[in-house]
Amino acid sequence: MPSSATLHFSDRVAIVTGAGSGIGHATTVALAEAGARVLGVGRRKEALEQTARAHSNIEILPLDICAEGAAATVVTAAVERWGRLDLLVNNAGVTAVMPLAETDRSVITNLFELNVTAPSLLAHAALPHLRKSSGSIVNVSSTYGHRPMPGGAHYAATKSAMEQLTRSWALELAPEGIRVNAVAPGPTKTDVLAAAGLPDHTVDEMYTFERERIPTGRLGDPREVADWILRIADPRGTHVTGQVLTVDGGLELI
Repeated sequence: MPSSATLHFSDRVAIVTGAGSGIGHATTVALAEAGARVLGVGRRKEALEQTARAHSNIEILPLDICAEGAAATVVTAAVERWGRLDLLVNNAGVTAVMPLAETDRSVITNLFELNVTAPSLLAHAALPHLRKSSGSIVNVSSTYGHRPMPGGAHYAATKSAMEQLTRSWALELAPEGIRVNAVAPGPTKTDVLAAAGLPDHTVDEMYTFERERIPTGRLGDPREVADWILRIADPRGTHVTGQVLTVDGGLELI
């Protein structure tokens, strides 16, 4: 696989949500290293500042993308700063371990608000600018967007929704020259489980369980997921749209 530096993002402008850690951090840095000017968005200012220190092409915007008017604020910030928008990476998301017997309305609402509604509003706000640039949207799904997840059905449902949005938007926007794809990571070593409020020992147990099921015998690395996001967003890939690329070490085959 070529490194991000060999890809053609020079003078392109990208927005990456959830840029303070994990896959979002890795994607923001990789895009900047590939020549893009990147607006990294997230709720944690200190984490975003750490991302920004990785490359001079990165600007940050601490913000809750679920807040009223957030989508317009994010897109306006990028366009006012650099005059255009070429790529939206909808990476921010949250997970939840919630068996049916423990169903909580607020958890369901929060999952769909961050994982489905906010990315939809960001895509809507970005659309006029992506039309001008023949740009691209990459949604970050999950291997559990297309395979069952006992004890986490509602999280899986949000990712399944994102995959269907990806396919439908791809068909809708192809005549306008806008590509829409998704990357679906499997279990990846990030802080998403800890951010969901799970204690460290539970996180370790879950990672061990997942690692033992993955055919390649290891968890994913955020940097390799970022590499695939860049590959599918590469402006030269004008004939690739509506795809969901799974990066999970073969887990979806089981």
